[in-house]
Amino acid sequence: MAEYNPNVIEKKWQDIWEEKEVFKTSSDKSKPKFYALIEFPYPSGKGLHVGHPRPYTALDIVARKRRFEGYNVLYPMGWDAFGLPTENFAIKNKIHPKIVTEKNVEMFKNQLKSIGFSFDWSKEINTTDPKYYKWTQWIFLKMFEKGLAYKQEMPINWCTSCKVGLANEEVVNGTCERCGGEVVRKVKNQWMLKITEYADRLINDLDTVDYIERVKTQQINWIGKSEGMEVDFQISGKNDKLRVFTTRPDTLYGSTYMVIAPEHPLIEKYKDEIENLDELRAYQEMSSKKSDFERTELVKEKTGVEIKGLKAINPANGKEIPIWISDYVLISYGTGAIMAVPGHDSRDWEFAKKFGLPIVEVVAGGNVEESAYTDTESGILVNSGFLNGLEVKEAKKKISDWLVEKGLGERKINYKLRDWVFSRQRYWGEPIPLVYCEKCGWVPVPEEELPVLLPEVESYEPTDNGESPLAKMKDWVETTCPKCGGKAKRETDTMPQWAGSSWYFLRYIDPHNENELASKEELDYWLPVDWYNGGMEHTTLHLLYSRFWHKFLYDLGVVPCPEPYKKRTSHGMILGENNEKMSKSRGNVINPDEIVNKYGADTLRTYEMFIGDFEKSVPWSENGVKGCRRFLERVWRLQDIVVEGDVYSKELETSIHKTIKKVTEDYENLKFNTAIAALMSLLNEFNSVGKITHEDMRTYLILLNPVAPHITEEIWDRLNLGGMLHEATWPKWDKDKIVDDVVEIAIQINGKVRGKETISIDETKESIREKVLKNEGTRKYVEGKNIVKEIYVPGKIYNIVVK
Repeated sequence: MAEYNPNVIEKKWQDIWEEKEVFKTSSDKSKPKFYALIEFPYPSGKGLHVGHPRPYTALDIVARKRRFEGYNVLYPMGWDAFGLPTENFAIKNKIHPKIVTEKNVEMFKNQLKSIGFSFDWSKEINTTDPKYYKWTQWIFLKMFEKGLAYKQEMPINWCTSCKVGLANEEVVNGTCERCGGEVVRKVKNQWMLKITEYADRLINDLDTVDYIERVKTQQINWIGKSEGMEVDFQISGKNDKLRVFTTRPDTLYGSTYMVIAPEHPLIEKYKDEIENLDELRAYQEMSSKKSDFERTELVKEKTGVEIKGLKAINPANGKEIPIWISDYVLISYGTGAIMAVPGHDSRDWEFAKKFGLPIVEVVAGGNVEESAYTDTESGILVNSGFLNGLEVKEAKKKISDWLVEKGLGERKINYKLRDWVFSRQRYWGEPIPLVYCEKCGWVPVPEEELPVLLPEVESYEPTDNGESPLAKMKDWVETTCPKCGGKAKRETDTMPQWAGSSWYFLRYIDPHNENELASKEELDYWLPVDWYNGGMEHTTLHLLYSRFWHKFLYDLGVVPCPEPYKKRTSHGMILGENNEKMSKSRGNVINPDEIVNKYGADTLRTYEMFIGDFEKSVPWSENGVKGCRRFLERVWRLQDIVVEGDVYSKELETSIHKTIKKVTEDYENLKFNTAIAALMSLLNEFNSVGKITHEDMRTYLILLNPVAPHITEEIWDRLNLGGMLHEATWPKWDKDKIVDDVVEIAIQINGKVRGKETISIDETKESIREKVLKNEGTRKYVEGKNIVKEIYVPGKIYNIVVK
């Protein structure tokens, strides 16, 4: 038998699979379909590290198994290639982003191919391809037509280094997640997408999909639906009101001051009457340099300034209360104003304590002088006028009815979710297909003129004034209005990286269609995606955005179902051997190319799946890799003990059927480590028996193939087991064959296990009792004593109570 040489074997089979288009999606719509989607990778210049192939391998295993089971499988791959990382790298290294993208994609693709993934490369897409972003622009235009895309002045997160507006999710601990630069607040005219129109559906439809619970919880928490009251606080002596949203109108009597956002328009309106305007201006300047995250972080020290010269009136008791500004209130959330109830809110309590403001208990049960009493979902109202003595639930209803009756408020549903900031003042992104005409306003580019191509430029660096680099290209910017034919200017902002990744799963289905984003026939057959796997870091925004776009397209009649993904799973990270996240700065990055070259792709795949629970993070171990290589070498040597035979070996039959059941179920439930352990155990049995039939070997190779496809194809071919392995059928287990002829039961005396006994599965109770009473381990506990009770649980335990 030749020596196991994975590098030669793997290259051989990768070439065969590519030449024969083994993994190409079938056009046969009579087959059951399985659409397996892996998260859209961003091809950075860093390349892959060994943590990246883990989710790809997991879904590759399921996809390969489904092919054996007769499914028509779509398992595609493509590139989310627009965005800041590429542009920043390009600027730093003086290379055009397009060239950077091409090189990175080529490197990533070669790495993925070397690991032997069963992707259908005929379905490959790239967000920077004009044939792709034509349809990204088309979707945006449809949103604009339906009033879901609009432009407005608003404060944004501004990276002082990248000179670009960032979404909240791109700000980490007050810095730009890409470059680490300082993020400040800046007012810009931005394109927005009205995702809030879909908030309720985005929550409610989670009941119709199979997502792991923590993913559903993240979605619900981010949307942040809350039911309550909008309440008006009259500005003392003015014909003006401050409106607040509260989920706890029952605590209105405990509101001893108000807080508004530093950007609130009330300040500008009454600037001539405010006595400490300079102090407010200084505070506004300081707040503008903070991101939303920094402003709302609960652990930070509370800061604020009282607006001297203005007071509000608490509508419940008619008392005048001070108005403050503080950066923990955001103008972009709710009404930009809050009623502060320091007796029952920790943040308000800390603020009140720091600035010497009154604290009033309105729900009995705590000591509000020592800390805020927040356990108030139930309780009795005190210090609350006509609400005194009522339970919280009853008080909420009574005060709400009263506020509505008096015209002081109205019932309201509020959301934490904000509309999606969709503008980026950068070059490397999809051009927004609108032009501005002084006469006609914003006008869409006609659909027949799509795509609006990203122009070739020499300088793609951000401008000092915060405008897009495209703004400097007069020949591109200046155009004619499609509506009136007059002079117009193109929009120079580009779309964010999230745009292309919000609908890529649809284009995979029909990537070469030039007439529509995908044909109705293909969409009807393939949707929804059967199984989508990706990292937990993208289970909030990316998942929310793609669900939003899909629902919009469903409303247009473009897609046949309201939800894009049936099932969504997530994986744990592979950490460095030092138990820290892999990164170049920590010096613990391991390149998969090195593992493949040294041990083989099958070893890498096997170890990635055997390393531990798929949903948990685990540290890398070089010794673990070596152990998986030794396992595959033992599989290779099985060729020496194979004998003729088209049925299972009698002494192995039960074990083989059990292993088929175990591996089949574990692959579907992401329990890859225990599936591989079962295959290792069966391998030990093979070697213990000393010989195996062709049928034993066939089944074993099919079960192992999704994990280690190259070595199993090679052994199959060498043993001439019939056709090619990837054309075989997945084995089935016989439920009658997985029952052991004998089982081991425990023997309990007075509730303690005192021994074990092996019995036949069809043995009578009388025979079992006789064995139990003679058992060496239990006899001494029974002899000379009275047996008062005996309980036998068939096949599991024999319990005796003695006195």
